[in-house]
Amino acid sequence: MKRILFRCRAAGVLAAAAFYAQSAAAQGQKAAPVHYAITDLGPLNGANPGPLVITNNGLIAESLTVSKTAWHAAISFLGMTIDLAKTGGLGGPNSSAFGANERGQAAGEAETKDSNLEDFCGFGTEQVCQPFVWQNGVMSALPLLKDQNGFAGKNAGAKGINISGQVGGVAENTTTDSTCPPYDPASLQFQTYQFKPVIWTNGEIQQLPTSGNDSSGNAFNDPDGVVFRIDNSGEAVGATGSCTGFTGFSYLSGAHATLWRNGTVIDLGNLGGVAAPPPATGLGHVGNFAYAINRSGHVVGTSGTSDGSFHAFFWSPETLIQDVGTISGDVSSIGLAISDLGDVGGVSFPAGSLLAAPTASPRAFIRSDGGKPVDLNSLVTGNTDLYLFTACSINSRGEIIGLALDAQGNFHGYLATPAGGEGDFWDESLAAARSARFGFAWTLASHRMAGTLGRR
Repeated sequence: MKRILFRCRAAGVLAAAAFYAQSAAAQGQKAAPVHYAITDLGPLNGANPGPLVITNNGLIAESLTVSKTAWHAAISFLGMTIDLAKTGGLGGPNSSAFGANERGQAAGEAETKDSNLEDFCGFGTEQVCQPFVWQNGVMSALPLLKDQNGFAGKNAGAKGINISGQVGGVAENTTTDSTCPPYDPASLQFQTYQFKPVIWTNGEIQQLPTSGNDSSGNAFNDPDGVVFRIDNSGEAVGATGSCTGFTGFSYLSGAHATLWRNGTVIDLGNLGGVAAPPPATGLGHVGNFAYAINRSGHVVGTSGTSDGSFHAFFWSPETLIQDVGTISGDVSSIGLAISDLGDVGGVSFPAGSLLAAPTASPRAFIRSDGGKPVDLNSLVTGNTDLYLFTACSINSRGEIIGLALDAQGNFHGYLATPAGGEGDFWDESLAAARSARFGFAWTLASHRMAGTLGRR
């Protein structure tokens, strides 16, 4: 279940105008929406990560299921979808779009026709994984990291793209990674080489540092790192650490949630520990990481806490790291999204959701700027058969995309659109009861995904 659940990594037709995005982002204070209307973006299967990013003008970066075993990178807008790999992609069967910008460019990763023993893209095929940028109907591969002798690493992936077309991501080098566990497909450990955080600017690759001083002034020197998102000023966020089995985010066990500014690394600190979710969550050794950044340079991510749990965090240059907390009564959370207006989203875990036989389902949360996390399901207006599982991305119009569960334990993508209105929320106790009711669906989903991974 690792690939699909939290890879809100983790989703237009190009008629969307950049003018609208700029005017929406330029709005000042907005009233917190009190209701959301839910649009079902369709069921997901296998390794399809679903919708991952929604831009300020409503363009969604996602993956399109083209068969039971193949997925293509896609962008959609107002229900219309473009298959970015329709003309062949980069030669392999699978691809995924992890980022898009308001100009209609998209970035992601695509398999080639070549095979190796690694599974860098995470599709379970063990084919070479390449980063790409798509624009004007053409998918183009981005360059790989080269060593001092001119030899390039085999794999890389693009994770985000800003308005200028700069791309952030991760790329292998040619150095064997001594921190990787032994090769073991059963535990999703395919990685052999070091992988570094990178930025591509005008088609040129730049390796970012994975060593520096932490927030306490102590030196660190990590072998690996990854960029998850890049903002419009070129600042990138992600993590540095060591190698582990595939977690659904990457092969990284994050020791430091990081921000890269002007080529230097900034450790964002932690909440008292390193995130180590229980094995039953399927998250593996994710560690601490920064996952999203907005136009103000404010960052969200996840950190371990002093009591052994893991919480979403908010970071800004003024406040430094702060604990976002959880939905009332829950025990853990992960921060995945922040809008340009400061709203934070992610997933919150009731105690019963972390068990091998869950009695409750994890649930999407939204925290209005400066407020407290609220169960997004409690803010839904109208009828829906979906239970909102994650909030993966929020734009400046307050639109949210993420993953949802149906009562049979099938995953769907969803779009939540602010619908206005006053009061008449679901009572929080009703929302908690709904989480418990969908605990059975979460059990079905967990077992289904475990079976899929076991056949990989």
